[in-house]
Amino acid sequence: MTVTLADVAARARVSPATVSRVLNGNYPVAATTRERVLRAVDELDYVLNGPASSLAAATSDLVGVLVNDIADPFFGIMAGAAQAEIGGQEGTGRAGGEKLAVVCNTGGSPERELTYLTLLQRQRAAAVILTGGALEDPRHIAAMTTKLAKLADAGTRVVLCGRPPLPGSEAIVAALAFDNRGGGQRLTEHLLALGHRTIGYVAGPAERTTTRHRLEGHRAALRAAGRDDGAGTDGRESLTVHGPYSRRSGYEATLELLRRAPDLTAVVAANDTVALGACAAVRDKGLRIPEDISVAGFDDLPFSVDATPALTTVRLPLHEAGGRAGRLAMGMETPPPGGIATIAAELMARASTAPPRTD
Repeated sequence: MTVTLADVAARARVSPATVSRVLNGNYPVAATTRERVLRAVDELDYVLNGPASSLAAATSDLVGVLVNDIADPFFGIMAGAAQAEIGGQEGTGRAGGEKLAVVCNTGGSPERELTYLTLLQRQRAAAVILTGGALEDPRHIAAMTTKLAKLADAGTRVVLCGRPPLPGSEAIVAALAFDNRGGGQRLTEHLLALGHRTIGYVAGPAERTTTRHRLEGHRAALRAAGRDDGAGTDGRESLTVHGPYSRRSGYEATLELLRRAPDLTAVVAANDTVALGACAAVRDKGLRIPEDISVAGFDDLPFSVDATPALTTVRLPLHEAGGRAGRLAMGMETPPPGGIATIAAELMARASTAPPRTD
């Protein structure tokens, strides 16, 4: 049975005119109403009838690049590199021109992520690149698996960049996953080798894959050295504090860690931005880096080497990964065996870490 615009309006509890405005994008509609309409479109798998439908059936020259926060260099670097590859493929478009890369900023919202994918599906996007860690929520994972399968069925190439593959999803052309576990483990091994024994960890949001994998690497290094994160040791509170990937989170979490463990000698931050906040907290407590407290980050963002002192971190090849994702999205590079490639992480030991004081 053919789904009509009226069916979508009934499901979304709006007028047919409102549905038309949302789909055509030619009239302002409240964000909540827009999302309700797009959810109904997705649930009913509605497509336009007549000439517009046949026109939409051909893959367009549009490519969507989804990021959590375009202001975060982690995402900006990958998106910029991908866009350079997508826009630089002359003669690949349907009209013989370049592809148009559109960066979609989700703000970390799972609802916005699905909404953007629905919009890209309706536009018959040539490709979609999803960057960064994924939300570990069973309902969202199921919704994403279904959505990506619909995109693939419509001819859209789906590439993940810095994100592990979805379980049971055959719709993905390639998944470029960073070795966050290995990087996290090597970073903590570096601190242990320097002689640190009381190490605090400022983690990202608990529900994100990137957070879990980096924390798992950290804890694996501690276990191998016969240590733990402090929980249950002489009544000590856990030396892991979760928060957003932000400078403020790093600042507040480090103050909390210093409260929990006055003998703390090192802080590992979930990423370099968080590490900057950790450094500020250490200084505001009248302590020196690295003489009193060593601080380390993750990602090796451009400002890391220029921090004072230069930040010890784990380098992820963000620009190279984004460029590769763009080429894969355009079919200009052969996908890795099995569609999955693990991108190595490299320890960058700099001046912000040193052996702990012995006096």
